[in-house]
Amino acid sequence: MADIAAVILAAGRSSRYLAGGGVEPSKLVAEYRGEPMVRRVARAALASRARPVLVVTGHARAAVEAALAGLPLAFAFNPDFASGLASSLKTGVAALPEAASGAVVLLGDMPDVEADAIDRVVEAFLARPDALAAAPVLAGRRGNPVLLGRALFAHVSRLEGDEGARRLLREAAPERVAEVQFDDAAVTLDIDTPEDLVAARKLLRP
Repeated sequence: MADIAAVILAAGRSSRYLAGGGVEPSKLVAEYRGEPMVRRVARAALASRARPVLVVTGHARAAVEAALAGLPLAFAFNPDFASGLASSLKTGVAALPEAASGAVVLLGDMPDVEADAIDRVVEAFLARPDALAAAPVLAGRRGNPVLLGRALFAHVSRLEGDEGARRLLREAAPERVAEVQFDDAAVTLDIDTPEDLVAARKLLRP
């Protein structure tokens, strides 16, 4: 079977979270369901079939790495994290082994995405030899995590600022993006502010 890696983007500045009164150095280390948010994302990736699992750090690097202590992860530091999401995606893709035929890109602030959701996206991509990418879809809206096939890795270098994988999917021929239908809001729910975190905690599933 093809090797699909996982890249967790965990380098952002958490600007809205900190401006809203967040007390942690990064929203990604805020407690969520009993553990740091980014650790929950990483554990889901490690429970999936994706390997290796690579975490891109930047802002609050020490705090993020401490929150992930003991997990079998690889790290890549993005010194240009302040320029936006694109630089972190570039850093992650550049650090992947040549054997990786694709990478599923997870966001560190989407802590309810489970291993099963990751695997469904991976399986949809692998089932389509002509696919350039794969993405979950909820009620007609594409969510995350997005899987980029190696054929798109070279295109990542064209991204700038806060552009991410979604731009590449928009530019790809629709018939070459494998879409996976979901009925779970986890694939569209991210946490940007302290209020988002409080609201998400209230919606915790058993």
